[in-house]
Amino acid sequence: MAEITLYNFPQSTCSQKVRLAMWEKGIPYTDHIVMHKEREHLSDWYLKLNPNGVVPTITDGDDVVNDSSVILEYIEDVYTDHPMSPSDPVQKAHMRKWMRYLEEVPTPAIRVPSFNQHLAKRYETMEDDAYNAMADKHPIRKHFYKRMNKTGFSAGETAESLDRLDSAAQRFAEGLDAHSKDWIMGDMLTIADAAYLPTVDRMIDLGLGDMIFDRPALKAWYERYAARSAFDKTYYEGTRLTDIFGTDPA
Repeated sequence: MAEITLYNFPQSTCSQKVRLAMWEKGIPYTDHIVMHKEREHLSDWYLKLNPNGVVPTITDGDDVVNDSSVILEYIEDVYTDHPMSPSDPVQKAHMRKWMRYLEEVPTPAIRVPSFNQHLAKRYETMEDDAYNAMADKHPIRKHFYKRMNKTGFSAGETAESLDRLDSAAQRFAEGLDAHSKDWIMGDMLTIADAAYLPTVDRMIDLGLGDMIFDRPALKAWYERYAARSAFDKTYYEGTRLTDIFGTDPA
């Protein structure tokens, strides 16, 4: 049995970026699917691993590591075969700059249309008291669920999220265009590419693909990534929202 166990949701973009990197680096792991419908991420046993009540989490032997970007940097530090970070300190700092930007802008932004179109359906028939009690159980996502409520996010918050997604797509495309790069750091695929790919794939799944395909460098980058074996292993059946909810957002 693999020493690493990855606790994750199949459809979670943050889980997907860790799976991508694990497959790229050839790290064997046990895939432990946390059951979202049963709120298993809020269960006592999981909160002992991750007090934030979110996925992913990894255990590596007796060690526990939380947060998808932290996990990516951890596996880079510990599993040095098949590196996905530049060795030059300045280039590594530039890669980390991309990582921080992706965490700040597109990663949280993609949650809003994802919940609006599909995930909010799980809550629309709940009584208000039950919904508020459910939201209160989330250690760091309580206010996210309360802003969403049972009907989705406000028009203003939705518009802001879409603007952030578009701005991030433009910045990433410009970064690729700057030196006709295959990957955001040049010839080397890095954890920064793995960190952004699930957001892009989710945008396409949500019908926001024009933000990607209207930018030739970004379109080529996505198609280049989609041809890799790690992509196929990460996106197995059931990992996209349309696999679960269908293509009609209504």
